[in-house]
Amino acid sequence: MDVALRPDVNLSILFTELPLLERPAAAAACGFDAVELWWPFSQPVPPDREVDALCRSLRDAGVALVGLNFDAGDLGAGDRGLVSWPGQERRFADNVAATVAIAEATGCRALNALYGNRVEGVAPAAQDDLATENLALAAAAAARIGATVLVETQNTTDSPRFPLARAADAAAVIDRVGQATGATNLALLADLYHLHREGEDLVATIGAQAGRIGHVQVADDPGRHQPGTGDIDFPAALDALAAAGYRGYVGLEYRPLGPSAESFGWLPPERRGSGGPSATEV
Repeated sequence: MDVALRPDVNLSILFTELPLLERPAAAAACGFDAVELWWPFSQPVPPDREVDALCRSLRDAGVALVGLNFDAGDLGAGDRGLVSWPGQERRFADNVAATVAIAEATGCRALNALYGNRVEGVAPAAQDDLATENLALAAAAAARIGATVLVETQNTTDSPRFPLARAADAAAVIDRVGQATGATNLALLADLYHLHREGEDLVATIGAQAGRIGHVQVADDPGRHQPGTGDIDFPAALDALAAAGYRGYVGLEYRPLGPSAESFGWLPPERRGSGGPSATEV
């Protein structure tokens, strides 16, 4: 597959056979110079020593952190974010400060805020109002370091209580926050796996949302494994992104079939470098 856009490796789903702090070096050994992470700590405000250790592992490996999720709750238990979750306002606010501090220290400028599941007994409109407030808070904090807050979709098969299933749903949230608060640094995270699994025509969706796309992630469907193992036409989708003017990162966010280091055969070694700054340059 000929991928013209800049790849990065999601270290929360790849190289999980290794401890977290060994994964940046493993990605570098496979030829990558950029990585991203889901929230990698067990607390919304991690101890300084844990943050310092992560930053050191990135610097030592010479890889740049180009994407980071805000705390999204317990993903393994089915949580899908804090943004619209009543009762989690303080946790989210505290985590925003911690996340932006890490982003500032590492040079990361793309921060993903998972919207959160619908909560039984709470009116959807109330959750959406809370989400507007929380996203405005995150956008204001991110703007201070020149960062973008990303809004992502989740497919309804894997996450049936998550309300943003299609790209247009996430785009509507971005527009709503912008209209209500004037925030201009929110963008769509176009996860091609989730969009395809939800039945979207990827080329048409990319064309319709081109001006809003701030980050891209890839995994094949079905299975959420590496490209080439499922039904997604990645050359067509990536060509559409290039034609739409997207020049950002493409996060490899898939569950590898086999060892992680052996799952990159679809991407030639000479195409694995991102062309962006390394961790030693930020």
